[in-house]
Amino acid sequence: MAKKTKKQQSGGTPATVALTAAGVDFTVHAYDHDPSHPSYGEEAAEAMGVSPERVFKTLVADVDGTLTVAVVPVAGQLDLKALATAVGGKRAAMADPALDERTTGYVRGGISPLGQRKRLRTVLDASASSFPTICVSAGRRGLEVELSPEDLAKLTDAVVVPVGRT
Repeated sequence: MAKKTKKQQSGGTPATVALTAAGVDFTVHAYDHDPSHPSYGEEAAEAMGVSPERVFKTLVADVDGTLTVAVVPVAGQLDLKALATAVGGKRAAMADPALDERTTGYVRGGISPLGQRKRLRTVLDASASSFPTICVSAGRRGLEVELSPEDLAKLTDAVVVPVGRT
Protein backbone atom coordinates (compact mmCIF):
# COMPACT_ATOMS: atom_id res chain seq x y z
CA MET A 1 0.00 0.00 0.00
CA ALA A 2 1.22 3.48 -0.78
CA LYS A 3 2.33 5.73 2.05
CA LYS A 4 1.56 9.44 1.69
CA THR A 5 3.43 12.40 3.07
CA LYS A 6 2.42 15.97 2.36
CA LYS A 7 4.80 18.55 0.91
CA GLN A 8 8.26 17.52 2.05
CA GLN A 9 10.24 20.46 3.39
CA SER A 10 13.81 19.24 2.97
CA GLY A 11 15.83 16.31 1.69
CA GLY A 12 14.19 13.90 -0.70
CA THR A 13 15.04 13.51 -4.35
CA PRO A 14 16.04 16.31 -6.73
CA ALA A 15 12.41 16.24 -7.97
CA THR A 16 10.88 16.79 -4.52
CA VAL A 17 13.51 19.38 -3.66
CA ALA A 18 12.64 21.26 -6.89
CA LEU A 19 8.93 21.11 -6.07
CA THR A 20 9.50 22.37 -2.54
CA ALA A 21 11.72 25.20 -3.78
CA ALA A 22 9.03 26.19 -6.30
CA GLY A 23 6.37 26.32 -3.58
CA VAL A 24 4.15 23.90 -5.46
CA ASP A 25 1.56 21.76 -3.66
CA PHE A 26 2.33 18.07 -4.10
CA THR A 27 1.93 14.74 -2.39
CA VAL A 28 4.57 12.01 -2.30
CA HIS A 29 3.44 8.41 -2.62
CA ALA A 30 5.96 5.76 -1.52
CA TYR A 31 5.50 2.04 -2.07
CA ASP A 32 7.65 -1.08 -1.98
CA HIS A 33 9.03 -1.57 -5.49
CA ASP A 34 8.94 -5.15 -6.78
CA PRO A 35 11.89 -5.68 -9.18
CA SER A 36 10.06 -8.60 -10.83
CA HIS A 37 7.06 -6.47 -11.87
CA PRO A 38 6.98 -6.17 -15.68
CA SER A 39 6.05 -2.45 -15.74
CA TYR A 40 7.27 0.32 -13.42
CA GLY A 41 4.29 2.54 -14.24
CA GLU A 42 1.62 -0.12 -13.91
CA GLU A 43 3.20 -1.21 -10.64
CA ALA A 44 2.95 2.38 -9.37
CA ALA A 45 -0.70 2.67 -10.39
CA GLU A 46 -1.56 -0.63 -8.71
CA ALA A 47 0.35 0.19 -5.52
CA MET A 48 -1.29 3.61 -5.19
CA GLY A 49 -4.76 2.45 -6.24
CA VAL A 50 -4.80 5.09 -8.98
CA SER A 51 -6.12 4.72 -12.52
CA PRO A 52 -3.26 4.05 -15.01
CA GLU A 53 -4.60 6.94 -17.10
CA ARG A 54 -3.63 9.30 -14.24
CA VAL A 55 -0.14 7.88 -13.71
CA PHE A 56 2.38 9.20 -16.23
CA LYS A 57 5.70 7.72 -17.27
CA THR A 58 8.73 9.78 -18.21
CA LEU A 59 10.39 8.64 -21.44
CA VAL A 60 13.49 10.08 -23.06
CA ALA A 61 13.64 10.18 -26.84
CA ASP A 62 16.14 11.46 -29.37
CA VAL A 63 14.49 13.96 -31.69
CA ASP A 64 16.83 14.89 -34.54
CA GLY A 65 19.84 14.53 -32.23
CA THR A 66 18.34 16.36 -29.24
CA LEU A 67 17.20 14.51 -26.13
CA THR A 68 13.56 15.24 -25.36
CA VAL A 69 11.36 14.12 -22.46
CA ALA A 70 7.87 12.79 -23.16
CA VAL A 71 5.45 12.42 -20.25
CA VAL A 72 2.63 10.03 -21.22
CA PRO A 73 0.08 7.85 -19.38
CA VAL A 74 1.38 4.45 -18.31
CA ALA A 75 -1.84 3.03 -19.79
CA GLY A 76 -0.61 3.86 -23.30
CA GLN A 77 2.44 4.35 -25.46
CA LEU A 78 4.44 7.25 -26.82
CA ASP A 79 3.68 8.25 -30.42
CA LEU A 80 7.20 9.09 -31.64
CA LYS A 81 5.97 10.84 -34.80
CA ALA A 82 3.67 13.09 -32.73
CA LEU A 83 6.57 13.84 -30.35
CA ALA A 84 8.83 14.88 -33.22
CA THR A 85 6.08 17.10 -34.64
CA ALA A 86 5.41 18.65 -31.21
CA VAL A 87 8.96 19.99 -31.00
CA GLY A 88 9.36 20.86 -34.68
CA GLY A 89 11.46 17.81 -35.49
CA LYS A 90 11.39 15.30 -38.29
CA ARG A 91 12.33 12.01 -36.62
CA ALA A 92 12.20 10.62 -33.09
CA ALA A 93 13.50 7.38 -31.61
CA MET A 94 13.82 6.15 -28.06
CA ALA A 95 17.13 7.25 -26.55
CA ASP A 96 19.73 4.85 -25.20
CA PRO A 97 18.82 4.02 -21.55
CA ALA A 98 22.40 4.58 -20.34
CA LEU A 99 22.36 8.05 -21.94
CA ASP A 100 18.96 8.74 -20.31
CA GLU A 101 20.42 7.94 -16.89
CA ARG A 102 23.63 9.96 -17.37
CA THR A 103 21.76 12.99 -18.70
CA THR A 104 18.88 13.08 -16.21
CA GLY A 105 20.74 11.81 -13.13
CA TYR A 106 17.99 9.25 -12.50
CA VAL A 107 17.83 5.48 -13.01
CA ARG A 108 15.47 3.82 -15.49
CA GLY A 109 12.08 3.29 -13.88
CA GLY A 110 12.70 6.31 -11.67
CA ILE A 111 13.31 9.09 -14.19
CA SER A 112 11.35 12.16 -13.18
CA PRO A 113 10.50 15.07 -15.47
CA LEU A 114 11.50 17.30 -12.53
CA GLY A 115 14.92 18.03 -11.03
CA GLN A 116 16.95 16.52 -13.86
CA ARG A 117 20.72 16.94 -13.91
CA LYS A 118 20.44 18.52 -17.37
CA ARG A 119 17.10 20.13 -18.09
CA LEU A 120 15.64 18.64 -21.25
CA ARG A 121 12.84 20.01 -23.38
CA THR A 122 9.63 18.37 -22.28
CA VAL A 123 6.34 17.40 -23.88
CA LEU A 124 3.36 16.50 -21.68
CA ASP A 125 0.55 14.47 -23.20
CA ALA A 126 -2.62 16.57 -23.44
CA SER A 127 -4.65 13.90 -21.63
CA ALA A 128 -3.05 15.12 -18.38
CA SER A 129 -5.20 18.25 -18.58
CA SER A 130 -8.35 16.21 -18.01
CA PHE A 131 -7.32 15.44 -14.40
CA PRO A 132 -6.99 17.77 -11.40
CA THR A 133 -3.80 15.92 -10.43
CA ILE A 134 -1.51 13.37 -12.05
CA CYS A 135 1.31 11.20 -10.72
CA VAL A 136 4.86 11.11 -12.10
CA SER A 137 8.05 9.59 -10.82
CA ALA A 138 9.57 11.45 -7.89
CA GLY A 139 13.04 10.34 -8.90
CA ARG A 140 13.41 6.75 -7.80
CA ARG A 141 11.64 3.43 -8.18
CA GLY A 142 8.88 3.14 -5.60
CA LEU A 143 8.34 6.88 -5.23
CA GLU A 144 5.75 8.96 -7.09
CA VAL A 145 4.75 12.58 -6.78
CA GLU A 146 1.20 13.81 -7.34
CA LEU A 147 0.69 17.37 -8.57
CA SER A 148 -1.48 19.37 -10.92
CA PRO A 149 -0.68 18.97 -14.62
CA GLU A 150 -0.54 22.78 -14.87
CA ASP A 151 2.21 22.95 -12.25
CA LEU A 152 4.14 20.16 -13.97
CA ALA A 153 3.89 21.93 -17.34
CA LYS A 154 4.96 25.25 -15.83
CA LEU A 155 7.95 23.82 -13.93
CA THR A 156 9.25 21.89 -16.93
CA ASP A 157 8.31 24.47 -19.59
CA ALA A 158 6.43 21.62 -21.25
CA VAL A 159 4.58 21.77 -24.51
CA VAL A 160 1.16 20.20 -23.83
CA VAL A 161 -0.08 18.30 -26.89
CA PRO A 162 -1.32 14.80 -27.70
CA VAL A 163 1.74 12.50 -27.87
CA GLY A 164 0.33 9.38 -26.25
CA ARG A 165 -1.67 6.62 -27.84
CA THR A 166 -3.60 3.68 -26.45
